[in-house]
Amino acid sequence: MAVPARTCGASWPGPVRTARPWPGRGPRPFPDPRDPASGPARPLLLLLPPLLLLPLLTAPGASAYSFPQQHTMQHWARRLEQEIDGVMRIFGGVQQLREIYKDNRNLFEVQENEPQKLVEKVAGDIESLLDRKVQALKRLADAAENFQKAHRWQDNIKEEDIIYYDAKADAELDDPESEDVERGSKTSTLRLDFMEDPNFKNKVNYSYTAVQIPTDIYKGSTVILNELNWTEALENVFIENRRQDPTLLWQVFGSATGVTRYYPATPWRAPKKIDLYDVRRRPWYIQGASSPKDMVIIVDVSGSVSGLTLKLMKTSVCEMLDTLSDDDYVNVASFNEKAQPVSCFTHLVQANVRNKKVFKEAVQGMVAKGTTGYKAGFEYAFDQLQNSNITRANCNKMIMMFTDGGEDRVQDVFEKYNWPNRTVRVFTFSVGQHNYDVTPLQWMACTNKGYYFEIPSIGAIRINTQEYLDVLGRPMVLAGKEAKQVQWTNVYEDALGLGLVVTGTLPVFNLTQDGPGEKKNQLILGVMGIDVALNDIKRLTPNYTLGANGYVFAIDLNGYVLLHPNLKPQTTNFREPVTLDFLDAELEDENKEEIRRSMIDGNKGHKQIRTLVKSLDERYIDEVIRNYTWVPIRSTNYSLGLVLPPYSTFYLQANLSDQILQVKYFEFLLPSSFESEGHVFIAPREYCKDLNVSDNNTEFLKNFIELMEKVTPDSKQCNNFLLHNLILDTGITQQLVERVWRDQDLNTYSLLAVFAATDGGITRVFPNKAAEDWTENPEPFNASFYRRSLDNHGYVFKPPHQDSLLRPLELENDTVGVLVSTAVELSLGRRTLRPAVVGVKLDLEAWAEKFKVLASNRTHQDQPQKCGPSSHCEMDCEVNNEDLLCVLIDDGGFLVLSNQNHQWDQVGRFFSEVDANLMLALYNNSFYTRKESYDYQAACAPQPPGNLGAAPRGVFVPTIADFLNLAWWTSAAAWSLFQQLLYGLIYHSWFQADPAEAEGSPETRESSCVMKQTQYYFGSVNASYNAIIDCGNCSRLFHAQRLTNTNLLFVVAEKPLCSQCEAGRLLQKETHCPADGPEQCELVQRPRYRRGPHICFDYNATEDTSDCGRGASFPPSLGVLVSLQLLLLLGLPPRPQPQVHSFAASRRL
Repeated sequence: MAVPARTCGASWPGPVRTARPWPGRGPRPFPDPRDPASGPARPLLLLLPPLLLLPLLTAPGASAYSFPQQHTMQHWARRLEQEIDGVMRIFGGVQQLREIYKDNRNLFEVQENEPQKLVEKVAGDIESLLDRKVQALKRLADAAENFQKAHRWQDNIKEEDIIYYDAKADAELDDPESEDVERGSKTSTLRLDFMEDPNFKNKVNYSYTAVQIPTDIYKGSTVILNELNWTEALENVFIENRRQDPTLLWQVFGSATGVTRYYPATPWRAPKKIDLYDVRRRPWYIQGASSPKDMVIIVDVSGSVSGLTLKLMKTSVCEMLDTLSDDDYVNVASFNEKAQPVSCFTHLVQANVRNKKVFKEAVQGMVAKGTTGYKAGFEYAFDQLQNSNITRANCNKMIMMFTDGGEDRVQDVFEKYNWPNRTVRVFTFSVGQHNYDVTPLQWMACTNKGYYFEIPSIGAIRINTQEYLDVLGRPMVLAGKEAKQVQWTNVYEDALGLGLVVTGTLPVFNLTQDGPGEKKNQLILGVMGIDVALNDIKRLTPNYTLGANGYVFAIDLNGYVLLHPNLKPQTTNFREPVTLDFLDAELEDENKEEIRRSMIDGNKGHKQIRTLVKSLDERYIDEVIRNYTWVPIRSTNYSLGLVLPPYSTFYLQANLSDQILQVKYFEFLLPSSFESEGHVFIAPREYCKDLNVSDNNTEFLKNFIELMEKVTPDSKQCNNFLLHNLILDTGITQQLVERVWRDQDLNTYSLLAVFAATDGGITRVFPNKAAEDWTENPEPFNASFYRRSLDNHGYVFKPPHQDSLLRPLELENDTVGVLVSTAVELSLGRRTLRPAVVGVKLDLEAWAEKFKVLASNRTHQDQPQKCGPSSHCEMDCEVNNEDLLCVLIDDGGFLVLSNQNHQWDQVGRFFSEVDANLMLALYNNSFYTRKESYDYQAACAPQPPGNLGAAPRGVFVPTIADFLNLAWWTSAAAWSLFQQLLYGLIYHSWFQADPAEAEGSPETRESSCVMKQTQYYFGSVNASYNAIIDCGNCSRLFHAQRLTNTNLLFVVAEKPLCSQCEAGRLLQKETHCPADGPEQCELVQRPRYRRGPHICFDYNATEDTSDCGRGASFPPSLGVLVSLQLLLLLGLPPRPQPQVHSFAASRRL
C-alpha cells in the first residue's frame, strides 16, 4: 500500500532502509531491485512465497541458526492463541456468567429498543419543550411592541429619572479607572440581593431585570434613557412567563440601540480587560435581526490611503465580518486600478468561523498603492453576486465599500448591473479624516437602497459596521406578521455562564407612525431571545437503555450538531458559535453524507451501515455495524437521529421486587465485603436527586450507601431503573466471584486481576488489592476497553497508555499490567444482547517471559532447545533474542509484548517509536491501514507574542521631522492620530489588547485550534506473510501473522544491525495544524450540503430609502488641533460625549 501524500502533521515515510547484513558473506543472494541488470524494478518491500524464501535462509556455510520457517512461526502463533484462550476460559468466566444470567432469569426482563418509536418520542418531547419557549417569546415580543408604541418620547429625560439595575455597576465601582467613576454617574442604580440558583449556575434575583449597556455607548444619551424607560415594563412580562413555565432560563431583549435587558437579574460577568460585549454582535441577535445575506466587501487600497487609514479599514473589515453568521455568504476584495480577492477564495463562501478567520488574516496583508478605481471594485463585486453556479444565501445582496474618498460615481456600472430593480444594496464607508468631497459616496448609497457611514477613528468602527442591519431589517418590519417567525440558533456559549445553549429568537418591530396617514415606521426595535440549555434537551433523551455505544444526535440546517456525544469543545469563545459538522463529529463516509442530507431536507429515514468509529481514547479505529434512524423535529430547524448497534436492540431491566434480595445484593456494595468479594466501583450516575456527586469513586460510593440507608430503590426521588439494575448487577458479579474467581490461583497464570463490568454500572475487580492500580473509568460506558469489547469479537488487548513525551513505564512490584477483555453475549430465545464485559489483567513482566517460551522451540517446560555445532537449527524468540525480535502489536499499532527485555518499559507506545523500520514495513504490506481526521474542538496553549516594538498596536508614530513641520500639524494624519490618542485615553485598554484578548489574559487562556489525528487499524491482510525489507547490501527478514480471536499481530523479525539504512517514521500522536486543518481554499470548492432559512425578506415595495446617511465630513481645524494638543500635554482627557450617529434621529421612541 502506497504511503499517502503528506498533509498537515504527517511525516514523510521514506523508503524502508533499516536492515542487517547477511552473516559473514557480503550481500544476500537475491537480485537487487534497484540494479538494472537484475530485471524490472520492484518495490523495496518484497512479499515472497514461503517456498521461495527457504533457500535464501539456508545458504551453505551460514550460521548454525537460520530464520524460522513459516510453518514454525504458525505453530508458535497457535500456541499463543491456545494459551490466551485457555486463560480467558478459566478466569474470564464468560460461559459461567451466561449461566448466572440464565439462573437469575426471574430477576429481570428483556426490553426492546424500537428505533422509530424511540426517535419519534424524543423528537416530540423536544418539540414540546421548545414550543413552551416559543409561546413565551411571542408574549414578550407582542408586549414589547405595545409598550414601545404607547411610550411617549422625552427629549428632556435625565439620568436621575431612570431607576434600574445596572448589571455592570458593581464591576465599575470596583474599577477606579472606569468611565462612571471618573465622571460620577447620575443614574439611580438599584442595589440588589442575589441567591445561588443551580439552574442558572449563577446568583440571581427573580424580582428584577438587569441592564447591560456596551462600553462604547454613553448611558446618559437621550436615546438610551428613553430605551431604558419603555423597556422597564417588560419586567412584569418576564416574571409572568416564569410563573407559567418555571423551567425558563434567560429571557433577553436585545435592543437595536445596544441595550440588553435580561431576566432574572444577575451581575454581569466582567472580563479581566475591557468589556466588548454588544448584544447586536451576538450570534442569536444577528440571526434574528435580518434574513441571510450575500455580501461582497471591497476595500480601497490606492496610494491615497495613508497607513493609519488603512489600519482603520483593516479593523473595520474584521468587525464587519463579525456581524455575519453561518447563514450568510461573503467575499472580500481589494481594489485600486484593478480588483482582486484578498484571500484564496474566488467566490462567495459561507461566513463560518474558519472562513472568516482566513479573511481576517488575509486582510492584514493588504498594501496601499496605485490609483483609485471604483469601477474595477464595483464590477468585481457585481460579478461575484451574479455568479449563480455556487452555493449562496440568495437573499439580501449587498456591497460594502471602504474608501478614503473619491470623485467618481460610477453611474454607468450601476446602470449596467443594478438599475432599475436595485436588487443589490450598496453601503459606503468613508474611513479616516480627510478633506475629500463625500457627496459621491453618499450618492452611491442613496441611489442603491443602502446607507453612507463615516468612520473617522477607531471609536466609530464597532457602531458603524453593524448599523447596516437596521437597513436590512426594513423589509422584515414592513412584512409585519409574516416576518415574525421564531428561529432557533446554532449552539453557542452563553455569556452569563449557562454553558452551551441554543436560543429561540423573534424580531421586535417598531409599530409607531410619525402622524395620522403617515408611512409605517420601518425600524426594527431589536430581538427577543429565550435560551435553552443543551443539558435540558439531553435530559429528554434515553440515557442508559441504548447501551454504551448507542446515542442520540441532532443537527440543524447547516449540518452542525446540536446534540452529539462527541460535541465536547475544549474551549469556547462567547463571540463565536460552536459549529461542529456532523461529518466532523464522526468519521465521514458516503453513507453518513447521505444521512446528513436527508436530515437537513427534513425527511424521515432508517439505514444500516458499516462504518468506522473512533475509540473513546482516540487511539483505535473499529469497523462496526450501526443502525441510523432519523426524523425531523417539527416547528424547528432541527432533525433528530438515533444510532444503535445491532447488539443494543435489547436491554435488561431488573425486576427486584423481593426486598430481602435487594438488601442481600446491596450488602455486596459495602466496603466490608470487598476483601472476600473483590472491590466494586459504581458508575457515577444520577441514581437519586439528593445524591451528592464526587469525582472520587470511593467518596461517591460512600455518599450512595448513606443515601440508600435513608431511601429505598423504589423511592420516587430515585431513578428506579438505574437503581434496580445496579443492585442486580452487584449480585450477579458477586456470583461470578463465588463460582469462578475465588477458588482460582491468579499467580499460577501470572494474572494481576480479573474483572467484570456491566451495563448496570458495576465494575468488580478481584482481588481487592488490585483496585489500588485500577485506572479505568468507573463508568463502563466511558471506559474504552468496555466499548471496544462490545464492538469486537474475541479478546481485546489494551496495553497501558504511554505518551512518547513521558518517561517509560516503571516495572516495580509487578504493578504494570495489560488488560484483556471480551464481551459476554447472552441469547435469550431469539433475543441477543451484550450486558457485560469480563477480562483479566496480565502481569506484563511475567507474560513477557511466557511469551518467549511460547514462541520458542522448546518441547518441554524444563530447558530451552540447544543447537549442536554441526547441525542447522531455526532461531526462536527465547534462545536467540539477541538476533531475533518477537513482538505482539495490537490493532492500533501499539506494542503489547516483546521478547526484548529493554522494550518492556515501552509497552503501550506506538510501535513506530520502538521500531520505525518494521512498523513502516507492516504498513506498506497492508497489515495496517491509516485513517486521518481532524479535531476541530481542540484547545492549544497560546503562542508567545512576537516582539513588535513599543508602539501601541500599530498606531502611526510620527517622526521628529513631522512634529517640526507645520504642514503636518494641519494634515489628516495628525488629526486622525489625535483621534486615536483621545480614544486611547478614554479606553486605554485599546492600546493594550486586541479585541479577541479583551475577555481574558492571552498569556494564560487556551485558544481553539485544529488538531490532526492519525489512527491505524488492521488492513485487509489476514494471512501469514514472510517478507524482506531491502535496501541495497542490507536486508531484513520478518514474518507477521494475525492471532485468531484477538486484536493482536504476531511479528518475528531479524534485529536491525545496518546503521546506514534509515527508515521513515510513521506518526500516530495528535499534531497541531497551523493552517487550521484541511486547506480551506480547497474545501470551499466542494462545500457540504446545507439549507438556509426557507423564507427571505429583502424587498418591500413600500420601503422608504430616503434615510440613507446624508452626513457631513468633519474637517480638522487648526484651533481645535492646538486645543487638543494642550489637553494632551496637560494630561486632562476631555469628558466623553454621547456618541451621535446617523440613526440617532430615527431612534426616537
